[in-house]
Amino acid sequence: MKRLPMLAATALVIGLANGNARADELVQVAPHRATPPAQRGETTPPLLGFLTRPYGPGRFPAVVLLHWCSGFGAHDTTAAATLKSWGFVALALDSLGDANMCQGGGGSMAEVVDAYAALRFLAARDFVASDRIAVMGYSMGGLATLAAVDRSPLAEGQPARFRAAIAYYPPCQFITGDLTAPALILIGEHDDWSSPDACRKLLTHENDIGITRGPGTGATIDLIVYPDATHAFDSDLPPHRYLGHFMRYDPAATQDAATKVHAFLRDKIGDLPEMP
Repeated sequence: MKRLPMLAATALVIGLANGNARADELVQVAPHRATPPAQRGETTPPLLGFLTRPYGPGRFPAVVLLHWCSGFGAHDTTAAATLKSWGFVALALDSLGDANMCQGGGGSMAEVVDAYAALRFLAARDFVASDRIAVMGYSMGGLATLAAVDRSPLAEGQPARFRAAIAYYPPCQFITGDLTAPALILIGEHDDWSSPDACRKLLTHENDIGITRGPGTGATIDLIVYPDATHAFDSDLPPHRYLGHFMRYDPAATQDAATKVHAFLRDKIGDLPEMP
């Protein structure tokens, strides 16, 4: 599998750079990942993730990171490093292995299943505050993030719950908005891949999938719409089109989003460890 060696190399390089492989490491989250094998008869590889945590004792709050449709990469390790600097354990999943789901779609449900595998994995670690775990994702991973806390048989059947959810530019048109945990959604007004209007509907107890919910139903949703931003506004690349969708880095929106994400996490799961 092409992406697995890359993930392992990324973990090794970052671990060596920090001089502490225990704090930054490649981990096996589950024996198998949710994505089906690429070819008939192929063995499904394990679900791997990049785990990083702050130095020092205590049980830290934690965040599960879900990547966008092109798969795991530097965007995810950068997010994990930022979370670590804020005082959170971060587990960035490689849900797709070497698959790219941007054209065919269908990867979001796999990421939801993997998110709960990661929740169980983190809750069992002695350095994690098991009742203070959030989930955060980007684009396809943003949809999976919201789906993981959307009231559904899949979420309802889980023995543990995420305490908060953060979704960057998610396709809100596939979500009921009846959430089991408070959510923060960050999206650009000029996003031509995910619809900001669909996200706005969630605030008025509407949605695009025909499921009615009454006022006061579900956890709170905070929506931030950046007036000049596009899809993937936090990706530090030159302006370009990808599969017909326009993307442009917006440093002001990126910085503001980071500030709001940090504040949201501090409010919902705290950023100080529980001392033994």
